[in-house]
Amino acid sequence: MQIVVHERCEQWPEQTTMAEVAQNYPEASIFLVNGHTVSQDTPLHENDECWCLSPDGATSRQEFQELLSLRHSPEIQAIFNRATVGIMGLGGLGSVVAMTLARMGIGHLCLADFDVVDPANLNRQYYFYDQVGLAKTEAMAANLSRVNPFLELTLINEKLDSGSIKQHFSQVDVLVECFDDPAMKAEAFRLALTDLKPIRYVGASGVAGYGPNNTIQTSQPYDGVYLVGDGSSAAGPGSTLMASRVGIAAHQQANQAIRILIVDATSKAEDEI
Repeated sequence: MQIVVHERCEQWPEQTTMAEVAQNYPEASIFLVNGHTVSQDTPLHENDECWCLSPDGATSRQEFQELLSLRHSPEIQAIFNRATVGIMGLGGLGSVVAMTLARMGIGHLCLADFDVVDPANLNRQYYFYDQVGLAKTEAMAANLSRVNPFLELTLINEKLDSGSIKQHFSQVDVLVECFDDPAMKAEAFRLALTDLKPIRYVGASGVAGYGPNNTIQTSQPYDGVYLVGDGSSAAGPGSTLMASRVGIAAHQQANQAIRILIVDATSKAEDEI
């Protein structure tokens, strides 16, 4: 009969029990069948989905990669594995972009922020109450490692300017702008059109308030340059930054980043044929 073990289809004899499958996972003490905890003497049936886990839920790097490849396809996952994405700012946008890309298996994230986590961040940023007072780069690295311990990280705990942006991000494949400061948004956009070309750039403009979902859109004002947002709604009285709407924009930024990686890799492969 066919059962699914760690998302891989395998052939096993009729009347197989979880104990027989578990023999291949000697460190395991937690057994799941179709999403429910079971004992080792549980009989298995056609198309059951099984997991054998250690107490900390750990998987090897190889198995982690195999699981991602099953979800995304080996070709797409290979593109993600070798990619480097820079994220400037780890607030409501950047912390969510970073977590999304880490879950997808992007190989290397270059993260920059000079600030610390404060209680006012918790309404929309990917941090926890016990991380208040920590540097955002440190807290973000800890949170990402809990999701993807094999992720390569470069942490930049400093306030960026035009010089340091060029210094730290000149080699990334995609640069995602997640600043709060309008002046820094403008400077990063200028660099995207000048000094940083041909690096692909994903910025944000207009994500505050609780306006309609569909007004958050992705546009391409210039070749290789993308902007996410409604282009107008800034934070201020009566227009605060809310996790729901900021999250829409952050996930569009993350999705645009992976679209760029896939399209660029595909185009390059076609050019080499």
